[in-house]
Amino acid sequence: MTKSNKPLFFVFVIIFSIGVLSAQDAPTGWSFGGVPAVAYNSDTGFLYGAILNFYNYGDGSQYPEYQHSTYLEWSRTTKGSGKNIIQFDSKYLLPWDLRITADLSYLTEAALPFYGFNGAESIYNSDFEDEDLEESGEYLTKYYYRHKRDILKFSADFQKKILEDYNLRALLGFGYHNTEIGDVDIEDETIDDEADELFSKYKNYELIDKDEEEGGLTNFIKLGLVFDTRDNEPNPMRGIWTETLVTHIPDAIGNDFSYTLLTATHRQYFTIIENDLSIAYRIAYQGVISGEIPFFMLPFYIGSYKTDEGFGGSKTLRGILKNRIVGNGVGFANIEARWKFLHTKLFGQDLYLALNAFVDAGQVINKYDNSNYVNNLDYAIGIGAVEDKDDTIHLAYGGGFRIALNQNFIVAVDFGLAGDEQDGTSGLYIGLGYLY
Repeated sequence: MTKSNKPLFFVFVIIFSIGVLSAQDAPTGWSFGGVPAVAYNSDTGFLYGAILNFYNYGDGSQYPEYQHSTYLEWSRTTKGSGKNIIQFDSKYLLPWDLRITADLSYLTEAALPFYGFNGAESIYNSDFEDEDLEESGEYLTKYYYRHKRDILKFSADFQKKILEDYNLRALLGFGYHNTEIGDVDIEDETIDDEADELFSKYKNYELIDKDEEEGGLTNFIKLGLVFDTRDNEPNPMRGIWTETLVTHIPDAIGNDFSYTLLTATHRQYFTIIENDLSIAYRIAYQGVISGEIPFFMLPFYIGSYKTDEGFGGSKTLRGILKNRIVGNGVGFANIEARWKFLHTKLFGQDLYLALNAFVDAGQVINKYDNSNYVNNLDYAIGIGAVEDKDDTIHLAYGGGFRIALNQNFIVAVDFGLAGDEQDGTSGLYIGLGYLY
């Protein structure tokens, strides 16, 4: 199999920030930063959009901590994908020292990655989507490992300290996901009955339950404990951030499915050179502890601050194909060196530039074992989409660059390389903030 060639031809990023400064040069009142980005990828077409993050620092006495943060994202690609996101975070809006973190998003994916289940058990053949192999007959369609998905989702988490001296917080949250799934409907002359997409084959061979293949409603309740001693949330130089969360999707509140997830994440930060160089690592596990999870909810990694998507990809395993590693239980780890090599002022506001180098690794611990998939696994083996074997460790490594204004608004660029061609080749990611 040859490696798929899907380059990101160019990337254009501008940052800007406006704020009000006190006499002590600490930000006060409102400040905001933004990132417009333009990119091109052979799968998704041109990407265009903007990210804005508004911060309120109050009188500046608690800087670099903010009082309120509002994150806005609007982006589109020329082939039908889009993000519409509003996120809000505040420790000071509500009484009783409650912290609220809320998210309202509408996400459209004309061609969401889908590689099957259980990591290495599912075979990835890059030749099927490599247009250079069209004459040889190996190429099928560049959308072979894709399906369509739209999600409307809302969540709100509330945290309160329960042991002040021990930095321990209790968390209560709830959320709503309305997911719609379908085949890729992008006009492409290479899609025909013979080529088909992997997702269509999974439906045809009933590897996905009939009541899951078009999506469904997921309303959840989340409970947890969070231990947090970080000295600075956006980029800690020291401290621990550990959490254990139980997310329950009950029958009683209009759900199409019922199951319970356990998510445990430990993060720790070490100062090597004061203010400049640190080491950070994260170890995480998420698994189903009761019920049967629908396939379309497998990629979501649940946290106390936000829920990310993709075991593989920009939020978990940089350089590995997005959603490549999904199962009933997934473990992963990251370790990263972060070096702030320049501290200065920009328009009177704090600015630092930083480099980071990382290694990411992940593995399916417990296989996806919904009844239809298990009962029809022989069919998947027969069509060459699955091998009867356990998952192995998936490894990626790379580096990145950060531009940080007022220590909170952090423009992030990461480039990762996959350690095995079964996991892809590489990934370039542009966004905000450190991964953890």
